[in-house]
Amino acid sequence: MNDAFSANWIDVSIPLKDGMLHWPGDPPVSITRVKDIEKGGSANLSMMSMGTHSGTHVDAPVHFVPDGRGVDEANISALVGHARVIEIDDATAVTADELASHRIRKGERLLFKTRNSRGPWYELPFMEDFVYLSDAGARFLADRGVKLVGIDYLSAGSYRHGGKKVHQSLLSSGVWLVEGLDLSAASSGSYFMICLPLRLVGGDGAPARVVLRGLPQSPRRT
Repeated sequence: MNDAFSANWIDVSIPLKDGMLHWPGDPPVSITRVKDIEKGGSANLSMMSMGTHSGTHVDAPVHFVPDGRGVDEANISALVGHARVIEIDDATAVTADELASHRIRKGERLLFKTRNSRGPWYELPFMEDFVYLSDAGARFLADRGVKLVGIDYLSAGSYRHGGKKVHQSLLSSGVWLVEGLDLSAASSGSYFMICLPLRLVGGDGAPARVVLRGLPQSPRRT
């Protein structure tokens, strides 16, 4: 990828590194060099160990829906295409009332930029009070028939109040969920999005690389 081409893209996935922030109770992220050229190895080689919901990741339906699809069964058309970044004013949650003001349309891919993105949240201690998607907000989006929802912290659901209903409302309705985004460099507006999770067979989720490319401010397409 040449510099001119890469300059048009915004990488909204967070870097993976040893010991990085992870959801409390999930497996920690461990990245260890097991072969090292400087120590006489024939090559550099590392070993990784982490939960499937580490860093920027995609939630598959089976994460909360027992008979749901695995991440390897994701329809690429849901994960790649036109997306809209919406800046959220509410400092506590993404609410149905605020979403109603944004004329959400069927088939949209929506990425919510909250106060979480004001700094490198992934380099800070875990925040119990991160901005989350409310239960009513999740039902609103499921009823609208959106394709994909993304948010700028490790979970769309609240840590303090539990996020099971949020996940079930979206995932049981066929809405794919992307969590752990860094939207600090993405202003509100239209983008072309590429989101490709690892193809884990039957996976309840998988780390993903997500990039955005700005689009002209014209009528929204999906």
